[in-house]
Amino acid sequence: MVETSQILSWTLQREIATPDDVRTLLVEGEQAVASFQTFRDSATFTTKRLIVRDAQGLTGRKVEIYSLPYSAIEMWSSENAGGLLDRDAEIELWTKVGHIKIKVTKGADIRRLDSLIAWAVLHKH
Repeated sequence: MVETSQILSWTLQREIATPDDVRTLLVEGEQAVASFQTFRDSATFTTKRLIVRDAQGLTGRKVEIYSLPYSAIEMWSSENAGGLLDRDAEIELWTKVGHIKIKVTKGADIRRLDSLIAWAVLHKH
């Protein structure tokens, strides 16, 4: 199994329009469903996978792209305190390549994300 615990931890901040450069990554028949702002870039749920763009370096010109096919997700969980003072929530994905943590700030709806993951994993796309 590939070790991913050091590199795969993302924070989703708020829902945004799908970035144009992510659209160029889509394959025939694949469509963007929802996109979220991350700390330095974006995460996009498509009909086939989760694409995370991660701008790196001081200038942000170097971009790393992670592509997680939904078929690789074996289990997931979502957690939030559910109170008015709850600022952060978390989604965890257990995949064929390791464990991924996704932090969700108050600007993003944890239940919408949970629903997107359920839709993606439980349907054959």
